[in-house]
Amino acid sequence: MNALIIAPILIPLATLVLTLLARRHGRIATFFSLAGATALAAVGLALVVFAAEGRILASQAGSWAAPYGISVVIDRLSAAMVAITGIIGLATVVFALARDDDPARSRGFHPLVHGLLVGVCGAFITGDVFNLYVWFEVLLVGSFALLVLGGGKRRLSGTVVYVVLNLVATMMFLLAAGMLYGASGSLNMALLAQAFAAGEVPATAHAAVVLMLTAFSIKAALFPVFGWLPASYHVAWTPVSALFAGLLTKVGVYALIRIVTLFWPDAGIAHEVLLWVACATMLIGVLGAAAQVEVRRILSFHIVSQVGYMILGLAIATPLALAGAVFYLIHHIVVKANLFFIGGIAARLTGSERLAAMGGLYARAPWLALLFAIPALSLAGIPPLSGFWAKFVLVKASLDASAWIAAGVALLTGIFTLLSMSKIWNEAFLKPHPAGTAGMRSTAGLRPALWAVTALAAMTVAIGLAAGPVMDYAVAAAEQLAAPAAYIDAVVRAGGH
Repeated sequence: MNALIIAPILIPLATLVLTLLARRHGRIATFFSLAGATALAAVGLALVVFAAEGRILASQAGSWAAPYGISVVIDRLSAAMVAITGIIGLATVVFALARDDDPARSRGFHPLVHGLLVGVCGAFITGDVFNLYVWFEVLLVGSFALLVLGGGKRRLSGTVVYVVLNLVATMMFLLAAGMLYGASGSLNMALLAQAFAAGEVPATAHAAVVLMLTAFSIKAALFPVFGWLPASYHVAWTPVSALFAGLLTKVGVYALIRIVTLFWPDAGIAHEVLLWVACATMLIGVLGAAAQVEVRRILSFHIVSQVGYMILGLAIATPLALAGAVFYLIHHIVVKANLFFIGGIAARLTGSERLAAMGGLYARAPWLALLFAIPALSLAGIPPLSGFWAKFVLVKASLDASAWIAAGVALLTGIFTLLSMSKIWNEAFLKPHPAGTAGMRSTAGLRPALWAVTALAAMTVAIGLAAGPVMDYAVAAAEQLAAPAAYIDAVVRAGGH
């Protein structure tokens, strides 16, 4: 069981080493990368099966009792996040098998992707604030390198914005961790949760939590500190931008959910602030998307707006609202990664990402039109796709909590999202290409990319049609978050207290 708990870190770490050693042998490196991503997805799904039984898996590194040992904890939420990380990692590796104009780029791609997955999975399963900081650093190093992969002035300028804002957030997080340790003498999340619940921490500890949540808000791209995301994601190589779009902001959202539900489950002021931040994030993000003229910049702003829905669930903090946030996390990771994949294919076929220079895709590639329609309509919340159920639950939770303005903003954001998706549909798919058929490029070499896109589209449909079991899991995960006693008890017992 201990091996299963630590497998989400060991598998991508071992894959990183193997792909690095085989980087000069493309086929071997690709084989290792595919095998590692598949193994991570399989382990994640196995963890979901264990977690669905209500079991919380906890272990202490080196058998050192908390707070001295490093706690690793897997509950329903973290198991689901590891599973979806493995699935998106596998889809990204498969997509990258498509023929590329720069073969040298793929040689550095595989080790960096698995290095990023090490950090993401580590952040999802750690039970220690300092090690959460360490895993953030690991994934940031990988993301910096992936963002500049392939070079170019435009890519470099986007990376500078990304690096600066994320380093500011990282320094804030480190300062907050130091303050929290100085005030409480521990950084173990479960033990801190006990201390906060008992009122045994000074005001300095609460100030540290405020600073920590601010850092996570930057990483999650919440209003008003979201500008780094649409300035950077759209410049990366397509598999990289899709991986980022699916996972990176969700690590920040996960950290916000975990810290707030453990340390401040009943902090009314914090939830009130988060509620208004969520509303502003939804509205400003979707309005920013409406003003854009490039496909991936539109999609980047929609990441911002959709993160607002997840924080809305955290802000309302009822079991139903938290279930909506969990469901939305699962749905959005799949949908957003897929839209970035499709945006990259569309740009390759039309020769541009600017809507004015695109067109003719429906006539040239009707299969791509269908594959775009599925995640686009899901993002907007059209039934019976996954996005409809996620939005429905959050709007209902808002109405039940008398958060009328939040419910209205959520519905309005969905309408504007549909308009943005319609703009992409009309400009890129329906209208003729400005240069005629001569301006369209060949679909040769795209088969692996289409496999990845089709699989994620099918997953979106499946989540929507089988929303009951997924929602049952999300509700159970929300119950663990709303009543963290079982989480705390699992860590305490693993630590020998």
